[in-house]
Amino acid sequence: MSAYIMRAKEINPLVNAIVGEQYHLALRKAQELDRTLDNLSATEIEEKFSAKHKPLLGVPLSVKEAFAWIGMTNCSGVPSRKHIRSTYDAPVLKNLQDAGAIPFIHTNVSEACMWFESSNYVFGCTNNAYDTTRIVGGSSGGEGCVISAGAAVIGIGSDIGGSIRMPCFFNGIFGHKPSVGVVENKGQFPIASEKALPLLQTGPMCRYASDLIPELRAMAGEEGAAKLQLDTKVDLSRLRVISVPDDDGGLMVSKVDPQLKEAQRKVCEFLASKGACVEERKFHKFRMALDMWTGLMNLSDETKFAKIIAGENPKPVNCILELGKSAIGMSKHTFPALLLGVVDDFGPNLTKARDIKAVEILKKLKKELIEEMKKGKEENGRQNVDGENEAEGHVGENYQGTVLLYPSHPKIAPYHSHPIFTPFNFAYTGLFNALGLPVTQCPLGLSKEGLPLGLQVVSAPYEDHLSLAVAQALEEKFGGWVNPGSV
Repeated sequence: MSAYIMRAKEINPLVNAIVGEQYHLALRKAQELDRTLDNLSATEIEEKFSAKHKPLLGVPLSVKEAFAWIGMTNCSGVPSRKHIRSTYDAPVLKNLQDAGAIPFIHTNVSEACMWFESSNYVFGCTNNAYDTTRIVGGSSGGEGCVISAGAAVIGIGSDIGGSIRMPCFFNGIFGHKPSVGVVENKGQFPIASEKALPLLQTGPMCRYASDLIPELRAMAGEEGAAKLQLDTKVDLSRLRVISVPDDDGGLMVSKVDPQLKEAQRKVCEFLASKGACVEERKFHKFRMALDMWTGLMNLSDETKFAKIIAGENPKPVNCILELGKSAIGMSKHTFPALLLGVVDDFGPNLTKARDIKAVEILKKLKKELIEEMKKGKEENGRQNVDGENEAEGHVGENYQGTVLLYPSHPKIAPYHSHPIFTPFNFAYTGLFNALGLPVTQCPLGLSKEGLPLGLQVVSAPYEDHLSLAVAQALEEKFGGWVNPGSV
């Protein structure tokens, strides 16, 4: 713990990712744990502190500031909430502590957690450890940064449109958006409405793929973990892989960087060399990812964003007025938050018919994808009736399951403030929130600019073990996390 506290203090002046800390309390907990273990026999340690009972014993844990943590802020960068201190621990944080993890730092987010650059006027802007002129992503950007920079072992992220996967991608670490309902979402601000809650998932972030399953199991608790097959061994040679190179021309979304396409091609080659059945496909409906995600959000009775960023103030923020003040540096709110507030105030009323149509298309796409992922899958030792696959060398073969490969983002980590010019690029991650599919984010080395490459591995609902297994295989082949520097 002392080493991680020293590391956190060392890197934060450069990256500004840590917005709160409990160094003394964490160190005391670690010391008490050491003394307890010193006074126990090997048998007693095995009975009380085995990997089964305390899988994260003594592991330094970073916590996204959006999550409640006793005594710490819980404002998510909203100025009027900066005085608030949590009086309880979020359920997911409690589960991790029950598994033995020791929380010690709180990390930065985007204002109200609805933008993919972690910057706000309460805590400032967080810098990428690979290049401090670049963003760390959002909203779990502070988590991605401290883990990548070696200042924490594991972290807590939440994801309603890519808020785990984009920070993991931009910071070169692993992350997982679980299947719906596996990990408790309560205890974070802001929280999604009941209708939008299936889009929001809480999940693990870490440097090493082997840590994903232990952390996910702990976060989910016994009841949540029972919904998954985390102990199932995955045989890559019995895996079907669908590689989708891009969104097939989505409007207002950037084209995928050639370096990312090449990295994905190499992944396909590797998985094929392991015996997996790999095929490239395009799904034309993917080009409507933005409309589908936005349609779900607009029809979900979400609290108006102007009200959310008002925080403790009873009146919603006048986002148009604040945009004017922002132009002369007089607003307390970030430009992206105000812009989103304006769009949220007027957009849903103007696009309702379009939103309904987009959601209908989304339902058809989800049905199509899940059916595609079931093709050839073993069911009680027998192949599905429609499961015949004509790929060379795999005709009529029974598969353990199917995963889908997809770019994490069309661009490598952008420069600060650049996302305002490409605000819809989150569609590459938001698509799978709308579809309700579990996704593992995997790093794949560095670009020619020295920035992380990566891709998403998607599986069918409650088949998280498939994408998690692929993540471990890709780490072994491509090296996983790369140290961002000598600092």
